[in-house]
Order: sequence, then C-alpha cells, then structure tokens
Amino acid sequence: MENIIWIQNYQSPCGELILGSLDGKLCLCDWMDENRRALIDRRLQKVLHARYETGESEVIVRAVAQLDEYFAGKRTEFDIPLLFAGTDFQRTVWNALLNIPYGKTVSYATLSQDLGKLKAIRAVAAANGANSISILVPCHRVIGSNQKLVGYAGGLPAKQWLLDLESSGRLF
Repeated sequence: MENIIWIQNYQSPCGELILGSLDGKLCLCDWMDENRRALIDRRLQKVLHARYETGESEVIVRAVAQLDEYFAGKRTEFDIPLLFAGTDFQRTVWNALLNIPYGKTVSYATLSQDLGKLKAIRAVAAANGANSISILVPCHRVIGSNQKLVGYAGGLPAKQWLLDLESSGRLF
C-alpha cells in the first residue's frame, strides 16, 4: 500500500520551501530552488513508500504557524513531531542537530567529535547536507572550522540570513 505525503509550499523571507507531512509528522521542510530537490524527493518517497499529493494537514498548519513565529523573531524552538527518512547514521546526525541551541553555531569537526566520530567529518557533513527538514532541524547552524559559511541547501545567502536572524537578539 502506498502512503501519501501531503505537501504545500511556504514562502519564507529568505526563500521558498516545500513542507511535507506523513501520518501526523513533518518529514519535509526543504528549499524549492535547490539542485538536490529531486534527490531528496526520491529518497523520501522510496524510504516512506509514499507519493506526494498537494494538500494541507494538521502538522503542516502547525509548522507554518511556527515558521511564521520563528521568522518574526518570536520562536526559538519548534515542537512539531518529525519523521526522519534516512539511514541510521543520518538520523543520528539529524538528532544531534536538534541539540544545537538557537543563536549558536558549531563546526563540522565539533559535531563529529560530539557524535564520537572524529574521523568521520566528511560523512557527518554529507548527512548534514542530506537533511530534508531544514530550519526545524537546524543544519544552518553548522559552519566550517575556520568560522566561515560552507554549504547550505538553501544557498549561503539564506544560511547567513538565518544566522543573522538568530543572532539579532530581537526576540519577543
């Protein structure tokens, strides 16, 4: 039996996102204009045995409301149930991303060390890059060891925009 991932677009201040949910959990919050869009879509549909259908779900409505609050500087954490579609290693990395506090950044090397995988920096970076739930799973908070911005599915300008939002101190 084939599942349905309900999808809808969301226009953020720094680019268009596609949101997707399955069984009351968010499985997709990813950038529309990126080169890896087809790769992410294929992986989600294969792993979750699902097809996309445009529509609304309760979790997407909640995600939109929380994203609106985040972009307005009124939210620092999300409480949306998430569904990760990836390998065990990828899911481990994505769960670790959830522990990076709002307004803080870590390097790929630090993230690798925190995971006990110091020699797996490239694998950790690849898993970070395969994250299909941007912003809520804050892969934008991972930067190079030299403190420079490197790689982001939404593009470096979007990554910089998100980091600036989180460091602005203009909450509430």
